[in-house]
Amino acid sequence: MKKVVLFLSILLMTLLLSSSKKQTTIFIIGDSTAANKSNFDTNPERGWGMVLQGFFDESIVVDNHAVNGRSSKSFIDEGRWQKVFEKIKPGDYVFIQFGHNDEKPSPQRHTDPGYTFDDNLRKFVKETRMKGGIPVLFNAVVRRNFFREVDGSIEDESLRNTEYADEKVNSDTLIDTHGAYLLSPRNVAREMNAYFVDANKITHDLEQSLGVVGSRKLHMWLKPGEVASIPNGRQDNTHYNIYGARLVAGLLADAVGKEIPALAKHVRHYDYVVSAQGKGNYLTLQEAVDAVGYNKKTILVLDGKWPAPYSKAKLIKLKKFSGVVIGNR
Repeated sequence: MKKVVLFLSILLMTLLLSSSKKQTTIFIIGDSTAANKSNFDTNPERGWGMVLQGFFDESIVVDNHAVNGRSSKSFIDEGRWQKVFEKIKPGDYVFIQFGHNDEKPSPQRHTDPGYTFDDNLRKFVKETRMKGGIPVLFNAVVRRNFFREVDGSIEDESLRNTEYADEKVNSDTLIDTHGAYLLSPRNVAREMNAYFVDANKITHDLEQSLGVVGSRKLHMWLKPGEVASIPNGRQDNTHYNIYGARLVAGLLADAVGKEIPALAKHVRHYDYVVSAQGKGNYLTLQEAVDAVGYNKKTILVLDGKWPAPYSKAKLIKLKKFSGVVIGNR
């Protein structure tokens, strides 16, 4: 009983300490590769921004505004940037990542690298600074493309309707699909003396290291029957699953830490992240506890209410492994 009381006391102290600390917000603006996803309890698709909170300590709050299918143009035209702009406080960060949809030919989304795309990125940087915020430019993450003849007409959002099938591959080297759109964030960052993270190189190196077959594990590659809500399976080389999103988010968090010393001290890597909102790799605390067993692992609890039944035996089990359980933020 004393062990249980001690554990609960430590947990309560963690909560009180975390709530008293000043918090900095990281806003994310971008497209589906970073976006929060709906139906997360039945669908494993995740954006890297959706799970990024699990890679920072309690001093950082991630506020993800990335949305499926948006370009830098449509994000502005739909008033989404204005909503973020109004929320920025001095010292907050804005992570800016577009490109996947700026490439599309539709007039509602299309921009040109070196011209309108760059102008939109300049707007984000300038207006973030107007509010005392700190802009961070990212170029687009790679598509998993091992086919030399890139089909630029493919609509990323339509991939959710693509069923599992044999893959057409004619290269063992990842082939770029973004072209000059990768240069604009780097160029604008240099021009405006802003932070830049080469997300394309980071994800290219990751996918290439895993190879043609291994890289499927990052994406929404599902065999028929593997996920009940997607009975016919899926073959999607753009969007991440839980594993892929967390792997990419961790690499990007490390890259941000290298670029921005003020954020480096807040970067964390937990083995298991619990979030009832789908922002971790487990939806419930019990799932994480069962996965840990008696191994040396760490659990971060982001959100959710986990009342009884958490018996004395279960709490002692939590205490016995050498990791740390941090309470709700």
